[in-house]
Amino acid sequence: MHGISRREALAGAAAGIGLARRAARAAQAGSAVTVGMIGTGSRGRFDGILFAQDGRARIVALCDIVPEQIEKTRSAIPSTAKARAYKDYRELLADPSIDAVLIATPVFLHPEHFEAAVKARKHIYIEKPAGADVAGVKRLLEAARQADKAKHIVFGFQNRYSPEYNTAEEIVRTGKLGELLMMECHFIKGGAPTRPVNLPPEERLRHWGAWRDMSGDFIVEQDCHGLDILNWFAKAHPLKAIGSGGRIKRSYGDNFDHLSVTYEYPGGLRGMLVATQLTPPRYRDVREQFFGTRGVVETHRQYYKWDRGEGPIVKVDSKREITIDAVESFLNKVLAGKPENTAFTACESTFTSILGRMAMDARRELTWEEMLRS
Repeated sequence: MHGISRREALAGAAAGIGLARRAARAAQAGSAVTVGMIGTGSRGRFDGILFAQDGRARIVALCDIVPEQIEKTRSAIPSTAKARAYKDYRELLADPSIDAVLIATPVFLHPEHFEAAVKARKHIYIEKPAGADVAGVKRLLEAARQADKAKHIVFGFQNRYSPEYNTAEEIVRTGKLGELLMMECHFIKGGAPTRPVNLPPEERLRHWGAWRDMSGDFIVEQDCHGLDILNWFAKAHPLKAIGSGGRIKRSYGDNFDHLSVTYEYPGGLRGMLVATQLTPPRYRDVREQFFGTRGVVETHRQYYKWDRGEGPIVKVDSKREITIDAVESFLNKVLAGKPENTAFTACESTFTSILGRMAMDARRELTWEEMLRS
């Protein structure tokens, strides 16, 4: 994501009307949450803007190995003009005046940075997924088990904080959809370069999203969102997976550019993922569908739909960019002293993505236990 759209900016401004009063009270009471950003690239800036807009957070430190990213962040978030700048994340974490950290670094670094933030006893908002491979996710999981229970830990699976997604999940959970029979996730969008890209080797880290060892492939870095929702609605992780994928036109990196994976959940429930990064820039089809004996629910960042099999279809639009909901919830929990540790479900969803990738590589059905043993 390379910035905030006009729609998102307007939504943020509307949401900010109510938050301004709370921000003023927080400032008067000296209770604003001080935040350090580790990783100030495009996603870090997007999240950072939302933290700053909330008003109950104050970004006091920025960390990136690329100085120009820090300068871009200062331009995008004027309130960070005097924020301390670091190249070494350990120096930022050593600052006792920082309450919470926003981590938005390349995926393969998430375990290392999360582990360090846990040891520094900070509240943590870290972008998804939990790691690029099984070993990395296991490392993060072990750090999560040792985390201070007084610290709030959240991953960037922001769909879980959307009121519309929560309503849809309740429809499924309370049996209004009948027996859940099948789930589908569509993650159809562009993104894979299809023309020759000639970049020097030293630029590889800047373009980490194109490389499997850094991103986990796009099923891990991108499609983990949809798989997280399937696990959430199924209240389980899959037992096994089978799938296929490959490269048709991707011209840079070593990730796939299309894939299809079928997951088997307990009780015979099937969850299917179809994804590609080969569409034209303006074409996008990212949604989930849940098929039950009494109807169908469809979820999307901008709405949910419920077809009950008779009568009009219920469609409810999202009121704002759902990452605002995630950031607001994070600050609510920190300020209220009601911490949660969501690392365990985040690791489960990341493992689900890795299971699909490994099943495609193996060209056979692969079990959850085989994946964990790898």
